[in-house]
Amino acid sequence: MRTVRVALMMTATLGLGCATSPGQRAYGQWASWRGPGQDGTSTESRLPSTWSQEGENLLWTAPVGGRNTPVVMNGRVYVFANVESGVNEQERVVCLDADTGKILWEHRFGIFLTTIVSNRLGWSSPVGDPETGNVYVHGTAGLLICLDASGKVVWQRSLTEEFGRVSGYGGRLHTPVVDGDLLILSFLNSSWGAHGKGAHRYVAFDKRDGKVIWWSDPGGQPLDMTYACPVVAVINGRRLLIAPAADGAVHALQVQTGEKVWTFRLSERGLNTSPVVWGNRVYASHSEENLDSTVMGRVVCIDATGTGDVTDSHELWRLEGLTAGYVSPTIHDGRLYVVDNAANLSAINAETGKPIWSHKIGTVGKGSPVWADGKIYVGEVNGEFHIIEAGADAAKSLDVEAFSNPDGTVVEVYGSPAIANGRVYFLTRNSLYCIGSKSGGSSFTTTHGTQPVGLAPADAKVAKLLVVPGDVEIKPGEKIAFTVRGYDDKGRYLRDVEANWMLPTPPPPPKVGPMAGTPQMGPLVGTLGSGEASFTADAGIPFQAGVVLAKTGDLNATVRVRVAPDIPFREDFEGVAVNGVPGGWIGVQGKCRVVEQDGGKVLKKLANSQSPPFARIFGNIAPVSPAGYTVEADIKGINKGRRFYPDMGLLNCRYQLILVGTTAKPKLRIVGWSPMPRLQKEIDFNWKPKVWYRVKFSVDVSNDQGLLRGKVWPRDEAEPAAWTIEVTDPMPYVAGSPGIYAYSTGVTQDSPGTEVFFDNVKVTRNQ
Repeated sequence: MRTVRVALMMTATLGLGCATSPGQRAYGQWASWRGPGQDGTSTESRLPSTWSQEGENLLWTAPVGGRNTPVVMNGRVYVFANVESGVNEQERVVCLDADTGKILWEHRFGIFLTTIVSNRLGWSSPVGDPETGNVYVHGTAGLLICLDASGKVVWQRSLTEEFGRVSGYGGRLHTPVVDGDLLILSFLNSSWGAHGKGAHRYVAFDKRDGKVIWWSDPGGQPLDMTYACPVVAVINGRRLLIAPAADGAVHALQVQTGEKVWTFRLSERGLNTSPVVWGNRVYASHSEENLDSTVMGRVVCIDATGTGDVTDSHELWRLEGLTAGYVSPTIHDGRLYVVDNAANLSAINAETGKPIWSHKIGTVGKGSPVWADGKIYVGEVNGEFHIIEAGADAAKSLDVEAFSNPDGTVVEVYGSPAIANGRVYFLTRNSLYCIGSKSGGSSFTTTHGTQPVGLAPADAKVAKLLVVPGDVEIKPGEKIAFTVRGYDDKGRYLRDVEANWMLPTPPPPPKVGPMAGTPQMGPLVGTLGSGEASFTADAGIPFQAGVVLAKTGDLNATVRVRVAPDIPFREDFEGVAVNGVPGGWIGVQGKCRVVEQDGGKVLKKLANSQSPPFARIFGNIAPVSPAGYTVEADIKGINKGRRFYPDMGLLNCRYQLILVGTTAKPKLRIVGWSPMPRLQKEIDFNWKPKVWYRVKFSVDVSNDQGLLRGKVWPRDEAEPAAWTIEVTDPMPYVAGSPGIYAYSTGVTQDSPGTEVFFDNVKVTRNQ
């Protein structure tokens, strides 16, 4: 039995809750995409009013393009973007010298298990942490990576494979937020247990080691993929995460605990703009239909001092019909600056909501403006970068630079600029630009950043518990130790507390909705520690998942525990309850269930929902493992008439082996990153519906080459000696989770579509 010990760093910022480390509020840093004040403003002056691509005030340019915002930290610029094309296409983090533009290092990684296409790569922005010098990125494939100043990976989490992160084709991914000791991120996901139901969830990781601290599920049913980045503010002594969400509402969460404080509802559609905070006021915008009117779009000012649902009680003013759905606003000196979808820059009185002036900057607004030195720096999608004088009664254009390719097509500008040390940094799709005075020099006024809350009073009582870590993955027979943290009613850390521990029985299956009839995971089978806060999983159960509960007086908290074995393992579903799924299998709950068939039990992929997220499953069944293993399973597909057939197959090391039924002729396909595809080989393979096939998928990586081999044959026949399909990948994925894959078609409101069945899943190490 192996024992895991959880090392916790109880630093001063845990209690004080600094919005940014002290270094991030220092001059010359732009460590997050909206700057040190989280509002798109800079206190610097002596910044350029004009420049040219031919040389005026152009300090340097680098051939590193992107669609987001660079960050500047400790004399370096960090950019996140895609690189190369075809089979070699990846994403990369690039570190450049902030003075010269010289590339110091880059870190590349692949794209997998996502429906996002190539021109949407690199959507999110990096975020830096000046306290540690680390930089964090959220990749298209769901890799959350922490890199140190030398480019070395400190830790990473595979959000899709570990937590069932959902990605839509549009590429809308969230930029992480660093606050104190936490790295906070949100995404839509569906995994196991209470998280089996799809939702927009927020998760806080320990920024130093990647351990989960808390989860929060504050909103209603999401209807969209969104990319609004939350901001941190201190309101009424509470340190809040102000978070526009996929349910069309703005939610305020306690930063340290994830507990919801208030909700303000705007629209049924998801929100994509980040808010700004001025005193106790929150400003938010969108361009969808409003909940209480048929007018499209709104800018709203919210009194952030409330609790509960404050939609009707805490609106201070609204500006109807201003469709600012993609660009986050900027606020300075009592003026809110907003760019709408049609690229009109408006100045609005932040106290009253009265418009002051409007200035046309193009046709498509996507990049968020930055106010500095009396000027606004902002890009427009169709290849323009503007410097605008923000006057009292009107705006004046000081400079417009247009970017084009040699063939005359525009070079798009999507991101927001970053300002540090008298320089303005921004990205086009082709290049990174640094502009500023060639004589050097810059001037600062006041510091920037959200102030600490301060320590709780000595007599403060514990009102909230957190078990840390809050979500763990262990192996059968493995032991995990916990700590219980106590917080006051304002979300401030007080002290670690003692607790009573138990393994609770899960609630009954829901009676309605997509999860109807699906039992919750658990209860866990194992041993609670005697004299210590720990849990040891039963060594004889390969797959299980559930919660461990800590209780102190009337307060309680839970930790999510997933138990999964090392390779090799096998699952024949005979030990799984009918209507259930194996414990801890990611992405299958609510989409699959165990049924009895032909005298045994099999796993059935359901096809009774027209919702696109239910049509497809990427079922990650075990932890991420190094390449060099084989996944096998019996698979059967059921057609619907002559027209509809499913796709079905296996996952191995982030590749897919698919029996394809959604093409004119049935195929057998090996693919990596299917929407493009980056790598694909397929052959005609006349597989029959209602027939069990044995499917085998092997991946080996050596000498920087990946060898992918698949074999398919009728289950009641002998295994053939030769592989059915083979392909070599010159840019291989070197690790990944084994799993199952299915895509159902032909679902209608009145009848199910194409179903898929799995049995006798087996994963072994290659010889």
